[in-house]
Amino acid sequence: MQFTEEELREQVGKLEGWKLEKSKMVRKYVFSEYMKGIAFVDEVAAISEAFEHHPHITIDYKTVTLRLSADEECGITALDIREAHEFNEAFEKTR
Repeated sequence: MQFTEEELREQVGKLEGWKLEKSKMVRKYVFSEYMKGIAFVDEVAAISEAFEHHPHITIDYKTVTLRLSADEECGITALDIREAHEFNEAFEKTR
């Protein structure tokens, strides 16, 4: 299911730290130590496998950036929103 532009802004607005950027959802997670960021990426990988939907991941020392979009569905869907919630929960456990 695709969201209207208004629904999408509302859904992303409910997600702490996430923003819309060129038809993608983006969040930067900052860690106190490099290895905590790497542990988080391991959690992201496990979550992504469970969802069978994988984000673009960038690691820049203590900052991990995730970008989500459902390219095959031409936009962000409810799957992206649910997955972003899971990533936020993993961040809270890992930080």
